[in-house]
Amino acid sequence: QVQLVESGGGLVQAGGSLRLSCAASGGTLRTFTIYGVGWFRQAAGKEHEFVSAINQDSIRKLYADAVKGRFTISRDYAKNTVYLQMNSLKPEDTGVYYCAADRSGIGTTAEHYGYWGQGTQVTVSS
Repeated sequence: QVQLVESGGGLVQAGGSLRLSCAASGGTLRTFTIYGVGWFRQAAGKEHEFVSAINQDSIRKLYADAVKGRFTISRDYAKNTVYLQMNSLKPEDTGVYYCAADRSGIGTTAEHYGYWGQGTQVTVSS
């Protein structure tokens, strides 16, 4: 079993950047390497929205159309951490960002993932 903790959220002006981190704990040091990891966001009053995902060996990466060319997902195996670099942020990127993990790999639906973090708030002002 893996526990996920997000960090790096905050308030930023439109056009700015943030880097979110999703740190895994629990199990052995190699535990996180067997999980695909996704990022989702949830704006107030809305459902979870897929943002990006990275598979176990970092070869396959997925991005929502809304963030392509602006966001980059990566993972550091030594630190058991997945990052989401967010550039050229827009007010519509505002929301709580969650990372999620699953041993079966990656997908674009929230139902695919069995483990979730508590979320980190991202607010982009215009």
